[in-house]
Amino acid sequence: MKRKYFGTDGIRGRVGDDKVNPEFILKLGWAAGRALGNGEGGKVLIGKDTRISGYMFESALEAGLAAAGVDIHLLGPMPTPAVAYLTRTLRAQAGIVISASHNPHQDNGIKFFSAQGFKLPDAQELAIEAMIDQPMKTVEAERLGKAYRIGDAAGRYIEFCKSTLPLGTSFKGLRLVLDCANGAAYHIAPHVFSEMGARVTSIGDQPNGLNINDGLGSTHPEKLRVAVLEQGADLGIAFDGDADRVLMVDASGSLIDGDQLLYIISCARQREGTLRGAVVGTQMTNLGMEHALAERGIRLDRVRVGDRYIMERLQQNGWMLGGESSGHIICLDRTTTGDGIVSALQVLAEMQHAGKGLMELLRPLHMYPQRLINLRLPRRDGLLEHSEVLAAVRDVESRLAGSGRVLLRPSGTEPLIRVMVEGRDEQQVNSLAESLAERIRQVASA
Repeated sequence: MKRKYFGTDGIRGRVGDDKVNPEFILKLGWAAGRALGNGEGGKVLIGKDTRISGYMFESALEAGLAAAGVDIHLLGPMPTPAVAYLTRTLRAQAGIVISASHNPHQDNGIKFFSAQGFKLPDAQELAIEAMIDQPMKTVEAERLGKAYRIGDAAGRYIEFCKSTLPLGTSFKGLRLVLDCANGAAYHIAPHVFSEMGARVTSIGDQPNGLNINDGLGSTHPEKLRVAVLEQGADLGIAFDGDADRVLMVDASGSLIDGDQLLYIISCARQREGTLRGAVVGTQMTNLGMEHALAERGIRLDRVRVGDRYIMERLQQNGWMLGGESSGHIICLDRTTTGDGIVSALQVLAEMQHAGKGLMELLRPLHMYPQRLINLRLPRRDGLLEHSEVLAAVRDVESRLAGSGRVLLRPSGTEPLIRVMVEGRDEQQVNSLAESLAERIRQVASA
């Protein structure tokens, strides 16, 4: 069934719009409490990132859940994967994250986790949607939910992150720069890596409610590159606003994306003899990654863009590793969702084990030039099926002559069309991507 309110990653939009406003979020909290609590109370955890609207929506969710008879345990600013972990270990019925991930502060959203720490299955999202459309009825006063604050949430999660590495692992001698994007990892990530022995400097660790992802983090790694070079650091690590994504910068300032990090983790698991099945990527995963894994006898299985589709494929087949070039990496042998801190720890552990730098570990991987253009257009409906757009795609594919790929897709989180061209020749790839994007603009404006 088609969702009415939920998108590919919860509910997200501009603060004040028809779904991201206090009135709707109040009703959403009540509906979630009714649908997930089965009318029998229980408890739900709420975490959030650092954007200013989180205070408002935290209060609205709290009121809605209490009206449904559900107790609320408030975590405060906390990475999305931390909420998944704590939901599982604290035996809650569900976990809720107030975050718009890598989006600017003007946006916000709501994500849900099940009692097992996984994103909600379709059936539960649809049950919440059905309840939203029902009249809101508050339970009797003696059944109202109560609110509590969990004071040791950060410490619990920090210890969990460190526990994902073998006992005795140490990063002593490593000089790291962390970019916390002025987001939810600002008070978590520095402790994790310094307690593992690394010498840590942080940027993007002064959130003020408005500066989340503002020129920093995994979507804007330029300042991290500068900091790594200026400080002579061994490595830079960039998280997004809710810390479920990670990218890296090596000592020379080269950017290392999610495909490359996933390759390193895949090789490590194969070396350990713990890799199960294929590695799951998406339609955006670099063709070079697919070829490099194949040379090691590892198959890449592609799904639609979005971590929910990666997770579905992993769970269907009992596999363990998957990810996106954006840095959203899922290590199901360590945790239940994409986790930027945990993924970064796995990469650093392999560097320490091999005694090699990032670029040396990546030497067998030859990434194809890939150009991604985000088009903000006056309309998107029917555009990707338009005959002139389809003809333009066929023309680009013929020019690539079987040595590249073209992908057009609507963004699941923003009002954009993403145009991707990939091939062996960077100049040709850039030229073809720009001409295809311009043709799509013309069709959309006609």
